[in-house]
Amino acid sequence: MAFYRWYGPAAGKVFSKQIDWVNDTIKVALVKSTYTPNFDTHDEWADVSANEATGTGYTAGGVALTSRTMTYNASKDWWTFDAADTTFSNVTVTFRYAVFYDDSVSGKPLLAYLDFGTNQSATAEDLTLKWDYFYQDPDTGDLTTDAGILRVQV
Repeated sequence: MAFYRWYGPAAGKVFSKQIDWVNDTIKVALVKSTYTPNFDTHDEWADVSANEATGTGYTAGGVALTSRTMTYNASKDWWTFDAADTTFSNVTVTFRYAVFYDDSVSGKPLLAYLDFGTNQSATAEDLTLKWDYFYQDPDTGDLTTDAGILRVQV
């Protein structure tokens, strides 16, 4: 099962308005298993880029997320960061992580990464990352899937 993890420095950059989820160019890039995430110290794309996946049809730097939104659920006390599902068209690539970063800010600050747990591959096909969030409902204990890339509980 894949899981999301925020990079520690990202929260401060969002709250201090250095990163604007809705208006900045937020990208997702595919990264090889040679990368070892450090969510405490990795804070810029340069900390990750040497491990970016390569392959036929894959564009270095990844793909810009579209239709980004932030919504607050008052009954659950959380913010959900969402975007349209992302497609890498006709690619041959192997990767383990999807890394989110802000491409429009100096230093290209990291936001979060998605760890698929093992290598994933596509061979001459469209690769679509569906942005659904799998979580355990704190009120009912049920395991649920909901739309969204990242969630922040308040």
